[in-house]
Amino acid sequence: MSSSSRLVQVPGLVNAHSHAFHRVLRGRTHERSETSVTYSTDNFWTWRTQMYAAASYLSPEAYEQLATAVFAEMVTCGWTAVGEFHYVHRGQTAGTLSEPLAMERALINAAVAAGIRLTLLDTCYLQGGLSAAGEAIPLNEVQSRFSDGSAEGWLKRWNALHDVIAEINSPLVTLGAAVHSVRAVPKIELERIGAELPAGTVLHAHVSEQPAENEACLAAYGVTPTELLSFSGLLGPNFSAVHATHLTPHDIELLGSSGSTIVMCPSTEADLADGIGPARALADAGATIALGTDQHASIDPYLEMRALEHGERLSTGQRGRFQPAELLDAAVSGGARSLGLASPATDSTDLDDYLMVDCESMRTFGSRVSQLPLTATAADVQQVVINQRVVAENGVHAQLGSVEELYCAFMAEHPEFQ
Repeated sequence: MSSSSRLVQVPGLVNAHSHAFHRVLRGRTHERSETSVTYSTDNFWTWRTQMYAAASYLSPEAYEQLATAVFAEMVTCGWTAVGEFHYVHRGQTAGTLSEPLAMERALINAAVAAGIRLTLLDTCYLQGGLSAAGEAIPLNEVQSRFSDGSAEGWLKRWNALHDVIAEINSPLVTLGAAVHSVRAVPKIELERIGAELPAGTVLHAHVSEQPAENEACLAAYGVTPTELLSFSGLLGPNFSAVHATHLTPHDIELLGSSGSTIVMCPSTEADLADGIGPARALADAGATIALGTDQHASIDPYLEMRALEHGERLSTGQRGRFQPAELLDAAVSGGARSLGLASPATDSTDLDDYLMVDCESMRTFGSRVSQLPLTATAADVQQVVINQRVVAENGVHAQLGSVEELYCAFMAEHPEFQ
């Protein structure tokens, strides 16, 4: 980092895990409903029902408008790149499913409009889950829009996306891949993806976010999700495990020794009551740590950085589990590695993507510059530069204007999301 007067230059921050449409759930899932009337029954799985309801309303037009606002919010907060974990492959307008690749075009157009670097993590999603007995659960009506029917069908569509990205011809957009989870992609299809996905492709997966996922995987295959992914040939330097909350010591060893990346999403993991993942143990085992905002309960990169450290402190009773420089590194080079992007040194001043942060605000005044990850917030981000172009200043997008107005326009035009 370098400083001039009260502004400090920070390398562009990389959001390695996003579901853009989840943003409509912010501030709408915290009251117990008729179907969730006690604290003991309100959990990740009840939240998921609300998430599927939101997905059911998506059309390509609505998705582009919403994602443009979400990506613009990210930019004004200091994120300069995002990995969009995308599985809503078919939207619906007036009861008719959208054309193939229309939803993907919507996300790409949104990223280009917002000026953010996008790695589109197009996702394979083939079944509704695994029961406690390890049996495949059929896709429900909403989930059917996520599926290509088979790994072969998904790979065919995934390859077609290269032509879409070439057609749009933006230096901001690249293509990655994902398997939703071992709940949503059967073992035989995981193996096919491991064998046929081109070498060097970044691949993400939700891993052990909930204990029920581990239990179902053990019932179905006799191994943990991490072990299944390892046996399928998916772990390695190009692989990112998202969440990795409920791991065995052997899981930690496999992820670390394979050089995999772990994308922690601390604000979401807290919001959904997922638990606190073993981030320090994973880093010590050899894994790279990255950060994401997932369902966007918060899009503030500084809150994600310190929530990573605070989770470690709460679970161990020890301070300084991650040094401030390590927290920044997770948000910069860890995220870049996860998305297959060039990784700048966190102390470099010759950057294509960077932000200028106020180190003398009421939040940061008196803070050592090196400790800004533990004091600053997105409100201290004064300017954001991406691809050598100013895209935001003082919380306002340079081309799109007020992010609040973008959200207001979306809600006014799409009242079904209210």
